[in-house]
Amino acid sequence: MDRVDLKPPADTVGQRADAYAAAPLLNCLLREVAQPLTGHDGERPVYRLPGSGRLLRVRPGRRPADPEVRTAGAWHPVGHTELVKLVADELRRHTGAAGGDLPAEMIDSRDAVAALLTAREQATAPSDPYLRSEQSLLTGHPHHPAPKARGGGPVASWLPYAPEAHARFPLALLGVREDQVAEEGDTRALDALGTAPPGYRLLPAHPWQLDLVARDLAPAFADGRLLRLGATAFDTWPTAAVRTVYEPRRDLFLKFSLDVRITNDIRRLWRHDLHRLRRTDQAAEHAFAALGRPAAWLSDRGYRTAVFAFEELAVLVRDGLRGHLLPDATPLLAAGLAEGFDGSPLAAAADPAAWWEAYLRQVVPPALTAFDDHGVVLEAHLQNTLVAVDAAGTPVQSLFRDAEGAKLLPDVSRAAGWERLVYCLIVNHLGEIAGALAEHHPGLDPWPAARRELARHDLPEIPALLAAPTVPGKTNLLLRWTGADGAAARYVPLPNPLLGR
Repeated sequence: MDRVDLKPPADTVGQRADAYAAAPLLNCLLREVAQPLTGHDGERPVYRLPGSGRLLRVRPGRRPADPEVRTAGAWHPVGHTELVKLVADELRRHTGAAGGDLPAEMIDSRDAVAALLTAREQATAPSDPYLRSEQSLLTGHPHHPAPKARGGGPVASWLPYAPEAHARFPLALLGVREDQVAEEGDTRALDALGTAPPGYRLLPAHPWQLDLVARDLAPAFADGRLLRLGATAFDTWPTAAVRTVYEPRRDLFLKFSLDVRITNDIRRLWRHDLHRLRRTDQAAEHAFAALGRPAAWLSDRGYRTAVFAFEELAVLVRDGLRGHLLPDATPLLAAGLAEGFDGSPLAAAADPAAWWEAYLRQVVPPALTAFDDHGVVLEAHLQNTLVAVDAAGTPVQSLFRDAEGAKLLPDVSRAAGWERLVYCLIVNHLGEIAGALAEHHPGLDPWPAARRELARHDLPEIPALLAAPTVPGKTNLLLRWTGADGAAARYVPLPNPLLGR
């Protein structure tokens, strides 16, 4: 069972859901909008909300909690529902934009957490620590206003496929008429999942996506371009990305389209991304081949779909783990290490300083070398990085994934690529792991070791990074509120934790 999920009394599930949902929303509000005041009220920092002039105080930390607003000379607690109203009012004043569906998504995210907490009380966590780490993310993205929103659909439509509920399920199997197949790269693994009749090719489908696009596919089923062939004889495990599943016995990852907004994007495999996927993946493969072990790249080998539902039915085949892992090493999702799960080596580290130095040695050099030597900008955030540990729990290897999120120079400028890498690797990734370490091991300052590791690398940008007063923090709240493209990146300056250490 997940470390943060010890079974509570039944009447506290709603309160716990409020707390889980409030923390990332507060993180966004404090990072992107609120103005810190110099004084504290007791042990709680106080902020001014510039649009309304209201004063807000919170219990500080990596996961801020217990928000209160100053009204009529006194502090008053703000529950999650009222916090959403407060944020919405502030952002309307601050931006002049109405915010679209975001307030409803914030409520949906909180309600999803409540459903997940209830489901987890009846579920059994996977015994495999890798799967347990992938399915541990009850908070999810710690700086997103609605990290657990599931498109506003009824719980019954998405809960059977939720990694956070320890779900596992068979895939639907379709047959696509051969003259209607579109594919690129190595998709042979798909043909081993079942048997297609003569004249058809096998195409697995995520059951949730199949339900979402059922009406659009009805003509293809009616005229024989598409056949229903049942389901796989085995279960797959949804990973943290929700639409990516893992089948341990076959050591196979499959990534699907999912017509649901999760965090910033509708999670389709978009045509333009699929068309450039092989080029990006091959560049990443080349970079990691030059790096050599232990660092590894999980290749997105190829995709298959139907020409009449190119994005809706697309499935991506990704490398498994076994061909890349060092002997006897156990892979773990970096986001799971930040969130916490039963058996996490981060929490159990006997020498946290040595553990952190080993972590940095595995994660930092591949990302910097891929960028500087090969022009590959890895999306090296918490959810795209696996860290493998030895029997003692010490990090010995890093594995990176997701060619869809990677960028290549000069498709983006070196300056833009470096800004993206600093955000993903330093702010999103190392910042969260460092914060979790400091929580579990009071007295540890993780940042001098991070500074030393970065200083070892001869990139022209490193001296400026180590001397900069600020680093870029992505503005997910403002991005979603103003309706910007989900792939857009807008940043605010954050105090640089590497400075002067």
